[in-house]
Amino acid sequence: MSGAYLGVDVGGTFTDLVALVDGRLVTAKVPSTPRNQAEGVLRALEDAGVEPGAVAGFAHGSTVATNALLERRGARTALVTTEGFRDAIEIGRQQRPALYDLARDRPPPLVPRELRFGVRERMGPDGEIAPLDADSLAAAVAAVREGGVEAVAVCLLFSFLHPQHERRVGEALRKALDGVAVSLSSEVLPEVREYERFSTTVADAYLTPRLAAYLERLAGELHGRGYPAPLVMQSSGGVIEIERAARHAAACVLSGPAGGVVGAAWVAGRSGHQDLLTFDMGGTSTDVAAVLGGTVQTTTESVIGGVPIKLPMVDVHSVSAGGGSIAWLDEGGALRVGPHSAGADPGPAAYGQGGEDATVTDANLLLGYLEDGRRLGGAGGVALRRELAERALRELGERLGQDPVGAALGVVRVANAEMVRALRVISVERGIDPRELVLLAFGGAGGMHACALAEELGMSRVLLPRAGGVLSALGLAISDLRRDYVRPLPGSLDEIEPGDLEAGYRELEDLAVRDLGEPSLERLADLRYRGQSFELTVAFSGLDELESRFHVEHSQRYGYRMDGEPVELVSLRLIATRAVPKPELRAEPAAASGEGRRRRVNIDGDWHEVEIVAGERLGPGATVTGPVVVEHPESTIVVRPGWRGAVDDTGSLELERA
Repeated sequence: MSGAYLGVDVGGTFTDLVALVDGRLVTAKVPSTPRNQAEGVLRALEDAGVEPGAVAGFAHGSTVATNALLERRGARTALVTTEGFRDAIEIGRQQRPALYDLARDRPPPLVPRELRFGVRERMGPDGEIAPLDADSLAAAVAAVREGGVEAVAVCLLFSFLHPQHERRVGEALRKALDGVAVSLSSEVLPEVREYERFSTTVADAYLTPRLAAYLERLAGELHGRGYPAPLVMQSSGGVIEIERAARHAAACVLSGPAGGVVGAAWVAGRSGHQDLLTFDMGGTSTDVAAVLGGTVQTTTESVIGGVPIKLPMVDVHSVSAGGGSIAWLDEGGALRVGPHSAGADPGPAAYGQGGEDATVTDANLLLGYLEDGRRLGGAGGVALRRELAERALRELGERLGQDPVGAALGVVRVANAEMVRALRVISVERGIDPRELVLLAFGGAGGMHACALAEELGMSRVLLPRAGGVLSALGLAISDLRRDYVRPLPGSLDEIEPGDLEAGYRELEDLAVRDLGEPSLERLADLRYRGQSFELTVAFSGLDELESRFHVEHSQRYGYRMDGEPVELVSLRLIATRAVPKPELRAEPAAASGEGRRRRVNIDGDWHEVEIVAGERLGPGATVTGPVVVEHPESTIVVRPGWRGAVDDTGSLELERA
């Protein structure tokens, strides 16, 4: 194996690897190792047989930052801000997490009140109003030192326009606190809106020590075995150097899901599809996103674990409906699935590792979609045991008044309903008609549910990549280097001088050239109607077209436009990318036909004797007609009655509803 381009994605249940070698796919899937995720990465490399000297490119995505934020296992963090504003991150915005639940609390802030400190200073829109007081700065530094923290976020008013005071505070902290991570809001997010800027910077400080420790450990383990240090996937859908990722963890919160959407867009493009909904069903959650015109959609309005993070991210909507999601009954006796997951340890009941709760995987096994005794995660993985799944579902069924099969059907229906709801959020609720798009399903469990979800949404086409079970890893392997830049430039569009606009973009482009050499550049702008409390990011091709483009995109996104209302510019944005080599993707020739197999599969309450087809037997041009089950080493596809399809030249199975 030579010239291999690697992608390794660490998920909550499995660690996936893809190696692209001369257009050929080599894959590996091993159980994740939550206590030390680097072990799972090394095991995947061993299983794939990738020699250190063969690696031409290596990219990595993980859930380290995501899990630390969701589970509140980040670093002990302090906040230094303008005196009188230390409670801004707790006061937040007016919105409540549940509009009609008056007793529901917001998630607690990442920094407790006793670790928030103020300094006397004040910047305004036009510059310094009150100088930075040296005594209050010294007192804040001493208080932070006594707090025994691992990280500090520095967020001063108007530092996005005038960062001088904030930089002096950062210098003092770095000088006095050796080994403590310091995040400055003027570096992390130089944008208007204190709450979102404070929240994002605090999250960056809170996560950076954890992600940095993991990446340092991983790089050391890889270096000791002769592998290069990997690039790290950002939430925006591009990779960055491992050193930069270790300094700014907030940019990597959606590292894994972003890789999946990038991979989906690339594979779909090779099959001739530019407009699609992506559906990634893994072991812990399901992530859905839209790709329009071949472009991955991004947003700066994400909230992760109750924490607003206003950095560019792939516009992914997640629900807790993965293969390991636990089925349970609420106080009213209704069947629910998730948000709790059995994860990799102990895993679903069928794993035989101590899990006793029924999960979606157990339901799929009992209904015949998965094979009894099948081993997940390679030779060292777990073998599925049908009798254990049936026992867990029998206990659930007794509480529902159903037999185990009835309980399994209920679990699958509830999980499907959650995933359909998520797909509607990123399509119907965004003004996109899903019936006009292709549903691209991936993840270890995505292929089992894809046809059922498409039917619910009125979609008639489903695309299932050959590497569907490890598509997030494939997306990592082909992701470009990317940097995102932003510069505030507030003002009404009819008052902005074209020269100021051009100078602002030139400033960002100079930074991009310094960082990436000769990157491809894309100019964007954040705009809003005067008085609006949110912005919309639109492509910039010239000042004359900017207002009309904003009206059109605002109408598509929100369902209305106000042509007579003045439009304001808020910030300039620049996306800089440097392409990495992308090998051709081609289908493998069909393996010699083996002996056909059949098994009983329950579809919508009816049992069918269904043909079981090994994925390697489906070469380019091979056709399937439902009902049929297609088994790949890392994923399973259930083709429901009324669906038929063929394998294209890239190895993807494209299904159409008759």
